[in-house]
Amino acid sequence: MAPLLKLSRAIDAVTGFIGRSASWLILVAVLVSAGNATIRKVFDTSSNAWLELQWYLYGAVFMMATAYTLQRNEHVRIDIATSGLSKKTRDWIDLFGHVFFLLPFCGIMVWLSWSFMTRSIRSGEVSINAGGLVLWPAKTMIFLGFALLTAQAVSEIIKRVAVIAGKIEDPTVKHDLPPIVEELESAADLDERRKA
Repeated sequence: MAPLLKLSRAIDAVTGFIGRSASWLILVAVLVSAGNATIRKVFDTSSNAWLELQWYLYGAVFMMATAYTLQRNEHVRIDIATSGLSKKTRDWIDLFGHVFFLLPFCGIMVWLSWSFMTRSIRSGEVSINAGGLVLWPAKTMIFLGFALLTAQAVSEIIKRVAVIAGKIEDPTVKHDLPPIVEELESAADLDERRKA
């Protein structure tokens, strides 16, 4: 288990660094958007390349930060449906979801986006809009985003198995929950400890 946990920590470090770094692209996208709007209003001119650059930057943020979002437990969850369940049951649900839904989906997307990306790079595909940009950087972001999410899914599976086996404490980031949910969780955890 130790080598797998080491792999998990390495994946977390990479996706964390990329996710935090990608957040700076939001600032760049805002500056490009503001500059484009200013030029359009002041000089009554515009460029499709600037519009497409905004889309590329927002898409890059989304794709590059998805794995980090999973790592930080910021993804969409149905806590209201599972908050009454024991911690161990929630861990098993997470493990099941990651193994049978997330990992296969990511694998399919990596496989499909590889040819999508390589065809675009080989052909030098360019936007159909006048003055548009080359498309391969955007298509590369799709591939890289799903490759990172696949790696993070593997990391989450390793951590969840280790938590269930009692090898590590749960590294999942906790969020502030409404008081009633926190009370339910505390009661469920206390109940679980009493049974053990």
